[in-house]
Order: sequence, then structure tokens, then C-alpha cells
Amino acid sequence: MLKINTLLAFLILSLCSLAQPTVGLIDYQDSNTEGYVLFAPINSRTTYLINKCGEMVNRWQSDYTPGMSCYLLEDGSLLRTADAGNPTFGNAGGSGGIIEKYDFDGNLTWTYTLSTNDNCLHHDLISLPNGNILALVWDRYTKAEAVAMGKDTAYSNDFLWSEKIIEIQPIGTDSGAIVWEWILWNHMVQNFDSTKPNYAAQSAHPELMDINFFPASATNMDWVHMNSVDYNPELDQIVVSCHTFSEIWIIDHSTSTAEAATHTGGHSGKGGDLLYRWGNPRVYARGAVADKKFYGQHNAKWIKPGFPNARKIIVFNNGLNRPGGAYSSIDIISPPLDSNNGYTISPTLAFAPLVQDWIYTAPTPTDFYSSNISGVWPIENGSFMITTGAKGVLFEIDSNKNTVWKYINPVSGSGILSQGAIPATNLVFRCDFYPPNYAGLAGQALTPQGEIELNPTVPSICDIALAAPDKNNAEIESMVYPNPSGDVIFIQSKANEEFNMEITDEFGRIVLQASHQSCLNISDLSKGIYFLKLSNLNQKKQVFKVVK
Repeated sequence: MLKINTLLAFLILSLCSLAQPTVGLIDYQDSNTEGYVLFAPINSRTTYLINKCGEMVNRWQSDYTPGMSCYLLEDGSLLRTADAGNPTFGNAGGSGGIIEKYDFDGNLTWTYTLSTNDNCLHHDLISLPNGNILALVWDRYTKAEAVAMGKDTAYSNDFLWSEKIIEIQPIGTDSGAIVWEWILWNHMVQNFDSTKPNYAAQSAHPELMDINFFPASATNMDWVHMNSVDYNPELDQIVVSCHTFSEIWIIDHSTSTAEAATHTGGHSGKGGDLLYRWGNPRVYARGAVADKKFYGQHNAKWIKPGFPNARKIIVFNNGLNRPGGAYSSIDIISPPLDSNNGYTISPTLAFAPLVQDWIYTAPTPTDFYSSNISGVWPIENGSFMITTGAKGVLFEIDSNKNTVWKYINPVSGSGILSQGAIPATNLVFRCDFYPPNYAGLAGQALTPQGEIELNPTVPSICDIALAAPDKNNAEIESMVYPNPSGDVIFIQSKANEEFNMEITDEFGRIVLQASHQSCLNISDLSKGIYFLKLSNLNQKKQVFKVVK
């Protein structure tokens, strides 16, 4: 009985002779979740879809760098933001101005632009079940308009940026109609100027935003800086992340546009007022500095039904200026939803809960930190795909908080990096994860097209993992030799099992198939790298990398 896989030994020795990878696939554990990862490097006009071996299976080319987020839709389309280079808002992080939609083959099928001196799309969007799109928009006001709303007259800038959310109904190939909007400017409170109609104590109105709450981090015109939007179809509600205030807000989407401008209407009966807010109760005068929980957070989203922690909200908590040190965390909270899909709050206290339900940090917390951008994507099996955006690191943790997969974006501001280069300016806003059975992947060609990085490591970390014996299936343990080979390779298995055999090239193309043979004639194959897959009668598989 042979228990030593000579191919595995060869691959391990080969890998040990190479330097540790610096970009591309860094870690691949058997327990990582099968699927595909979508990401758009901030300094590139290309959006990539890769498999978990770090191989590109599709890419989309734009004329613009991203306006931050991108998504693969259920019809196989890519929906992405794009940076129009707006002269007013262009120097702010997250500036966009354009929405693009491509089919899976890379053809631009629809585009929409909102980029003026007073309004600009930015950061994030989300596709709704009805095919419309919710998007974040900067909304600019003059100082005079802000003062008329009760802004402290000591404010020194000529303009103040606020926020609105619009729902766009796509029309044709390059147009859209705004069919709903929510404007923050309609939901302000202030206790600076008693002559203004919105004068009141902030603590009495947690549903409104204090126009004069101005922490040190918001001394510029970008007063709120929303950086994510998500939609809950069960509740018909929207959650946004407000970076400057270290808060998340929930808003009623069931209102009409007219109702969204008031304090009544919609399923909640509260119009466009905030239904819920969490992360920093000091902003609405119901907490102290010590009560702050979020620190410049990103990517607030509901966890889907059927997932662990379903219907709770997950957030990438960047940890910017965190008193306990510079480290990031993944936080899950459970908002106090009542039977009417509203959110309970006491007359004097902050919104519950007092603390997060669940928190992930690295074993050494400071090893996981991104001061800006970044995100998290829940996976149905309880794992999470995480983006440490400032470093371009994408990694998966399992339900026990163990890192089971890691990838470093090889696309930098200077172009695509070679393996071994030290990555810099390889920022990624965040990545998305899609399982193999995702509707948008059905019927699509997902042939591996090689690694993105130049001069990739051979054999790769994934090659090593695939060539290792199946730890949960010792009965199909086998060996393949010689390797590297000449014109013939031999297959020897435990108990002389019968196998179906398939050899593919580096691009996933099948070049040879056979059944129940102990040797294969590969004389017709060119020199190169191939993958041999053995499948027994019980459909158990083992994969070997073969070098001819």
C-alpha cells in the first residue's frame, strides 16, 4: 500500500525553492468556500472575476476607473460605478458620476450619468428587485442655504455637501428616470438659531440629523460622506453607512417621493425620517464619546435570509481613530425590530443594542487594519469574504474565524505587478463573492485564463492543495509517476480501483480522456503543464498537476 504521493512531494519541493508569493493567491485551505470573487482595482479600468485558485475567468474593460463599487447581477450583467472626473467633487474619495452596465461578454449595454457642480453619484449603488437602481448622490448647498437651515454662521466654507438617495429606472442604453428620491436636507434639526423653523433639541429628535454636529473629522465640505447603500426587500427599507458620523441609518423606502420629504407616510408612518441609527449615539445627543462603537465604518448590509445571523446587519468597522488602537473589525448587530417592522427606542436612551452581537478581529488585532474603504460579504455557510481595501488584500474566514483563503490584488497604479514585487497602490474598494450556483453564472463560460499577475508562481499554492491526497477520502489515495514525465505516465491507486481520467491544459481545455488505465500515452501532448483528474465509481475525485 503506497501512502506517499510522489507528485505532492515534488510540488512541495518546487514551492519551497521559490520565494513566498507577494501578490495573487497567498493562501488556499481545503476548507475555503468554492466560488468566484469579483473586484475592481481602484487604479484600473478593468473589473476582474477570479476563481479561488486566483485565476481570471472573466474581465470587463471600461473607459473609466471605478467610482468604487461593482456587482454581478442575476442576469449575468456587471453593474459598476465609474469616475467621471467631476471638477467639483473629484478630489473627494469615492467620486463617481457614472453608472455602467455590461453583459457577461463585456459589451456596454446601458450607462447613466449624474455629474454636475451640485450633484454627483458616488461610492455605491444597489440593484432592486424591480430592475431599478438605488444610488448615493452628493447634494451641494451654498453657505447661505445652510445658514437658512440653521447652520452655525461660523462655518467657513462657501458650500456644504449633503446627501440624497435616488432610484433610477433605466431607459434605453444611455438614460434613466429618477422615480424616487430621499433628501437628507429635508430631515434636519438644530438648536443654534431659534428663528429657524427646525429649531429643537437634538436629543428629542433622534429621527433627524443635527446640521451643526461637526466632529473634527468633518471640517471639510463633505459633511456626511455616505459610503454604502443596501436594500432589504422584506422590509422595503434602506441602510446606509455614514462615514463621518460613524453611524449607520435605516430609511423607509415604501414612501412616495413627496412623503420622503416629510415626517409622515410610508409603512412606518414616519415619512423620510430616520427609522434607526446606530454606532455613535453622541451624534444625536444620547451618548458620550465612550459610547461610540463604529470608527469610520464601511459596507453596512443586511445578512440574507437563510444565512447564519440572518436579518442582522454586518459592517466593516475600519477602526479609524479607535481608542484601543489602529485595528479593524467585522461587527454584527441586531436592531430592535418590532412587529410592525419599526425600531423601538426609549424616550431618553440611545437605540439598542448596547453592544455588537459578534465581532471578528485578527488574533493580533493590528494585523488586520484598513483606515479607509474595505468591506465584508457574508457567505451562506457562515464564512465571510473580507476586503482590507487599503492594502488590496482579499481573504476568507470560516465560521470559526480561521483564515482559509487569501489573495492580494496584483493590479497597482503603475500597472499589473510581477510575482515577487512588493505591492503598493493596489487598493480595492471591496470584493464580492458568488457561489458556483449563482444565477448570474449559469451558462457562462468560466474557463480559467491564468493568473492576473505577471510571471506567476509555478506550481501555485492552489496546485499544491489540489495535488494533495483527499484527507476525507483515503480509499482513492493514488500516485502518478514519473513527474516531470516523458511520453507515458503511470497511475497507481490503493486497491487497484478503476478510474475515469481527464487531462486538461492550463486554460481548462480537455486534451485527453481515458478510462480504467494504469498508464497513459501523452506523446501527442506538447511540453507544458497539465492537470490530471481521477474520478472513481463513487464520483470521488483527486487532481494532480503533471509536467511534461
